Amino acid sequence: MNPDLDRLQPYPFQRLRTLFEGASPPSSLSDIRLSIGEPQHAAPEFVARALADNLDLLSRYPATAGSVALRESIANWLCRRFKLQGIDADQQVLPVNGTREALFALAQAVVSRDPGATVICPNPFYQIYEGAALLAGATPVYVDCRPELQWLPDFEAVTDDQWRNCQLLYLCSPGNPTGAVIPLETLKWLIERAREFDFVIASDECYSELYPDENQAPPGLLQACAELGDNDYRQCVVFHSLSKRSNLPGLRSGFVAGDADILARFLTYRTYHGCAMPLHHQLASQVAWDDESHVIANRALYREKFARVLAILGDALPVSAPDAGFYLWPQTPISDVDFSRALYESQHVTVLPGSFLGREAQHGNPGANHIRMALVAPLASCEEAARRIVQHIEQY
Repeated sequence: MNPDLDRLQPYPFQRLRTLFEGASPPSSLSDIRLSIGEPQHAAPEFVARALADNLDLLSRYPATAGSVALRESIANWLCRRFKLQGIDADQQVLPVNGTREALFALAQAVVSRDPGATVICPNPFYQIYEGAALLAGATPVYVDCRPELQWLPDFEAVTDDQWRNCQLLYLCSPGNPTGAVIPLETLKWLIERAREFDFVIASDECYSELYPDENQAPPGLLQACAELGDNDYRQCVVFHSLSKRSNLPGLRSGFVAGDADILARFLTYRTYHGCAMPLHHQLASQVAWDDESHVIANRALYREKFARVLAILGDALPVSAPDAGFYLWPQTPISDVDFSRALYESQHVTVLPGSFLGREAQHGNPGANHIRMALVAPLASCEEAARRIVQHIEQY
């Protein structure tokens, strides 16, 4: 067996199941789960129709590179959304089966197994980054996201030696779990570091279309490249998904875009990996990327949820609305682990302990004494969960 498998840590939801062993929540209360970031708003009807209308394509093998039409839709969307002057749909765009598998696979393709090779990622983080680094034979280096920096990674704390050993930098903006958005100037600074120290930046932007102000869309890594006058997007790739943007987590559809040389090598890897997107999924994805009206409506639903839930929580938990995304990241009055189990036992509400998403680093575990609440359930359920949380705090 691959010995690097032994280096993997239990996944957060596995740890959550272990935490809840022996707990008996009140049977009189419905189960409300705010622990997993699975969108529950209705999928767009026109996307479902495109799937149904093209089931005859089940009899055909898809190409790993995807269809020309899908790549062009994605390229057009990128140019509209991030003010790009252009992107080559043939060389700089690659459809993938959701960003999770692509984020993992990229590390396997770009990391050389040199002694001392590292992969830098934010802390707390989406655990795929860590697992990808370990199974690529690299060592993860964690950059703490700190409240005094508005939960942005403390990139200034990274030393030149750490940058020099870095082969891949994972970014997540808007951040999971904090919702923090990396400013455009910081992205430009990181691009300069990548070119000075010769590493690849992989920017996970799957929450980029969930933001509160229609006039303040989060910036992206390719946008930063374009502002630096680089339309080749050297050493930069971005990941986007229809899961959050279009409420289509079951479609498993996203894309990688950026540096053509990196994508050419990544395509070689994926051709052997055997992960082409089914043709009817490609056609459904194409119509989703071509439409913005359902995305605007989706943002309005989340805006209402945040307003209602934050009003109910009041001062019960120290928390504020995130820059973007659909998570709340409140501080807990006791250990995040103890709080999460007690809340489940008393109120049948499931949240994710923040320490499960972080690692011990320079400043301890930056996820400790926080919980991640995904406001993905229907509005009434989110409001009910907030009321139960307040009741739990008042009781205990």
